[in-house]
Amino acid sequence: MNLKYFSTTAICILSLVIFCGNTLQAQVVQPGTQTNGSQSNNVSTAVPFLLIIPDARAGSMGDAGVAVQPDANAMSINPSKLAFLDRPYGFSASYSPWLKSLVPDINLAYISGFYKLNDYSVIGSSLRYFSLGQIQLTDEGQQDLGVYSPNEFAFDVTYSRRFGEEFSLGTTLRYIYSNLTSGQFSAGQQTKPGTGFGVDVSGYYRKPTVLFNKDAIFSMGANFSNIGAKVGYVDGGSKYFLPTNLKLGAASTFIIDDYNQFTFALDFNKLLVPTQPIRDSNGKITSGKDPDRSVPAGIFGSFSDAPGGFSEELKEVSIAAGMEYWYNQQFALRAGYFYEAPEKGDRRYFTVGAGLKYNIFNIDFAYLLANPQKSPLANTLRFSLLFNFGNTK
Repeated sequence: MNLKYFSTTAICILSLVIFCGNTLQAQVVQPGTQTNGSQSNNVSTAVPFLLIIPDARAGSMGDAGVAVQPDANAMSINPSKLAFLDRPYGFSASYSPWLKSLVPDINLAYISGFYKLNDYSVIGSSLRYFSLGQIQLTDEGQQDLGVYSPNEFAFDVTYSRRFGEEFSLGTTLRYIYSNLTSGQFSAGQQTKPGTGFGVDVSGYYRKPTVLFNKDAIFSMGANFSNIGAKVGYVDGGSKYFLPTNLKLGAASTFIIDDYNQFTFALDFNKLLVPTQPIRDSNGKITSGKDPDRSVPAGIFGSFSDAPGGFSEELKEVSIAAGMEYWYNQQFALRAGYFYEAPEKGDRRYFTVGAGLKYNIFNIDFAYLLANPQKSPLANTLRFSLLFNFGNTK
């Protein structure tokens, strides 16, 4: 069987193109679009759905949020922030129809929960589920082999601890499952779901201060995510890097008075995987470095392996900026912008959103503004519900 159409052009399914000859007939979408909405480029990974931020609050701030004040969705962007939550336990649920301008039946669902062991330690868990819609399978003779629903998920367990009043660290263990092929055969070998384990290491610092003659909270955050072994879909076949990512950011919250509060956030992201080199017609590398290396070598080498040198390395850093306004800690308005270099995925868009808080209940909404002809993420919606229980400390 031959690969004919995609239900999504996720890089995960792109891995099927590499080793699988199966016909996956569904809606035709723009070639080269990855699961996380970026266009194809020379930095590729398996399971890029792990790079999608499900939290509607961060989604409405241009995907910035590694250093903003924590809430029950903190696990999705910086687990170490859980240690600063002022409620003893809570949970959140998020949902987004994903890439809906290209394919109508792809979606991302996310649930998480946390529990404070004491004033300093918190445990949490989350499940991220990515459905790639339905695919009509046929053989070489176009005989119907049924409908298949490829899907991927990641299950996380997190521990976060606060050290003093200003700093916390967090670590997350992640199980990853990527079932894209329905066990079809390729070159005499049966494909299988890709499975793997990943680790996140994160940190968060915040300090009350005075900025521009206003009471403020300055914070910084970092999340080193998806550190783990490569993922494969055929025994003895090619394996692909997890989307190891470094996210660094800072935020300042200005407390104007008892009713008005502003937050400004800025994040930087860098994928820590090999950049594909430039090769000649014989396959010999003419610029760049061999991407076939170990995970540690891939991580450390990702800062210096771009064929275009340091200028290209800078292009591999994406930027997220956002702002948030709260009135009386009950109603929020948000806006943001995300920039990724055209050569490295070309995600460039504005975001807007709103939030409502009432007692233990929060609801957040995000909307992505982009040109539908240029961005597969155009008109993306994200929704989050958060519940916080117990007395505030």
